[in-house]
Amino acid sequence: MSTTHAAVTDEDDELTIIRRRSPMRLAGMVVLVVLAAMLVNTLVTNTRFDWGVVARYLTVDAVLAGAWLTLELTVIAMVLGVLLGIALAVMRVSRSRLLSGTSWAFVWFFRGTPLLIQLIFWFNLSALYPALSLGVPFGPELLSGSSNAFITPFVAAVLGLSLNEAAYMAEIIRGGLLGVDRGQTEAAQALGMRRTLILRRIVLPQAMRIIVPPTANQTVSMLKNTSLVSVLGAADLLHSAQIIYSRTYQTIPLLIVAALWYLAMTSVLSLGQYYVERYYRRGERSVAS
Repeated sequence: MSTTHAAVTDEDDELTIIRRRSPMRLAGMVVLVVLAAMLVNTLVTNTRFDWGVVARYLTVDAVLAGAWLTLELTVIAMVLGVLLGIALAVMRVSRSRLLSGTSWAFVWFFRGTPLLIQLIFWFNLSALYPALSLGVPFGPELLSGSSNAFITPFVAAVLGLSLNEAAYMAEIIRGGLLGVDRGQTEAAQALGMRRTLILRRIVLPQAMRIIVPPTANQTVSMLKNTSLVSVLGAADLLHSAQIIYSRTYQTIPLLIVAALWYLAMTSVLSLGQYYVERYYRRGERSVAS
């Protein structure tokens, strides 16, 4: 009996699995190859792409300065958005109705209005408030100045991008906080830990596995959304390309230059996202193994 069982086992071990070839899958691959060949052909043979012009303007000073400002706006807006988003998320899950309602109203307004409108609104704030002042509420003014002097295109861009991002990050972080088992918070409270210490030492570290992937996606989206500040006259990457092609009338090559820079920067961010996500998933891999 054992000999027969061993023979069957050996015979099963020698079996090889051959995948069934699907005609639809093969046809799909052929179509994709043909489309890719057509794309390469038009990129190479269509002289209107002006790849020589693209290569010449890819590293000019104006384009490099615009790319640097795009990165600068992305970093500043994400840092401010994440910090304010953490505060809003904590307020939202608070037991205080005043704090929770304030956070909800902020998220409702900034998620419900287009980012472009917010940017234009901040840039034209002087139409509502010609002068801005800092002082005691309903009391004397300590500092005062013109709104036009303070709300520059850069400041308007930072305000618009940061506040809009904070609304989205608040919901992302709130989802991460709610994803942590409530029992761990109750156990920490039973040990006498303060709420702020529980949040910093127990809740946030575990919530990071939920928060990091959508935050990385928001960073990529933020880098692309910075192109909207071109309407304010901020010399970002897209605005720099627009200034050049308005002078040279080489619209398509300059748009390709901007697109290549955006692709390069988002590719670097996507690579960083991969390593950050792998870092926060290391606990899952150790449990699975």
